[in-house]
Amino acid sequence: MSPTNELISFLETHPEAQIVMGADYRILAANAAYRRIYAGGRDVVGQYCYAVSHGYDRPCDECGESCPLAVGRATGEPSRVLHLHHTPRGEEHVDVELTPIVGASGGIEYFVERMTTVREASSLPAAAGLVGKSPAFNRMLELVRRVAPSSTAALLLGESGTGKELVALAIHQQSAREHGPFVAVECSGLTETLFESELFGHEKGAFTGANQRKTGLVEAASGGTLFLDEVGDIPLNLQVKLLRLLESGTFRRVGGVEVLRADFRLVAATHRDLEGMMERGEFRRDLYYRLSVFPIELPALRARRTDIGLLADTLLTRLAPERAYTLAGTTRARLAAYDFPGNIRELRNILERAMLMADGDTLLPAHLPPALAGCGPLAPGGLPDMGITNMGMADVVPLDVAERRYLLWALAQLGGDRKALARRLGISERTLYRKLA
Repeated sequence: MSPTNELISFLETHPEAQIVMGADYRILAANAAYRRIYAGGRDVVGQYCYAVSHGYDRPCDECGESCPLAVGRATGEPSRVLHLHHTPRGEEHVDVELTPIVGASGGIEYFVERMTTVREASSLPAAAGLVGKSPAFNRMLELVRRVAPSSTAALLLGESGTGKELVALAIHQQSAREHGPFVAVECSGLTETLFESELFGHEKGAFTGANQRKTGLVEAASGGTLFLDEVGDIPLNLQVKLLRLLESGTFRRVGGVEVLRADFRLVAATHRDLEGMMERGEFRRDLYYRLSVFPIELPALRARRTDIGLLADTLLTRLAPERAYTLAGTTRARLAAYDFPGNIRELRNILERAMLMADGDTLLPAHLPPALAGCGPLAPGGLPDMGITNMGMADVVPLDVAERRYLLWALAQLGGDRKALARRLGISERTLYRKLA
């Protein structure tokens, strides 16, 4: 059944990109915004949505991804998912919202998808914002997109160096408070006096050296977002002061009597195991439940290995925008094989050192620190052997590990060109990303 002319005309009035699909995944109509943004102006009516959006030859759910249409068919309910969508500009993160359309008979006649390009994250090297395209990164980004428009407190969890402040800033920029201030507070090492003075401010004469009134960070964040970094490092005796602020929404400056109302959206972050600390009596249970309404786990860099090259290219651009630094294929392979216990922060430091060591614009394995030697020796051809010897394994490992080692080796042979490797293997680039993650 074809969509009504009324529905098609209605879609054309919308600035958002939208398409109408049948239950067989075939596109029945696409508005001008969709054709312009995602299809390069070409007509996509009659094509399968998964072919247009991903270049697949079968539905997304059969390729290991979540598919909103499959969910809509099964449940009859709206669904939402974050996808990487093919566009004339390359792959872009797209927020897809699907709505089943019920006909006069009471059954679902077709489905409408509305697409919104995610501006806070890029699948290509970018001068600012979040960068990544691995499955682990996309799962995190989807949670960020869901919580950001609300006023709900978000708790960012993960190892040091995973980019918590950047994620907190992305939440702020996607919220209704995006035009307000973003105030970051480093909670580590704050003494009781300093904690209260920094957060709440103080009145003139409140203590020795308080020669004038000071505005606290809670007050400075009014109308915006307050980011409490390393909240797990706040001593137990100070946690009650933070809890009181969150519970009452009010505070007093140190030495003041006036009750002031707080107006901020809270995002907290920690690398600590707060649940374990809670069980040991090191973190207040009531404060934990206040902070952890919407926890988001930030993946370690080793859990998003397919992003390492992309992040390296991004960091080179950000560290030296005036230079055109590039990574040699062997260098790229070395980085991909390393576990990065310090995560993105360590990658940044490694690249900064390599730039200082390099006399030209190409970063070679010799420019990397000795720590990266642990990712595997260089084979005679200058490529990491990744534990592979003459196409056989140097040790017995699980099959998925063996596959990943082989793919890393093959990727090094092609100078880090994932698209070329996917083509040689006869699989989609998306499938290759998943296998390397």
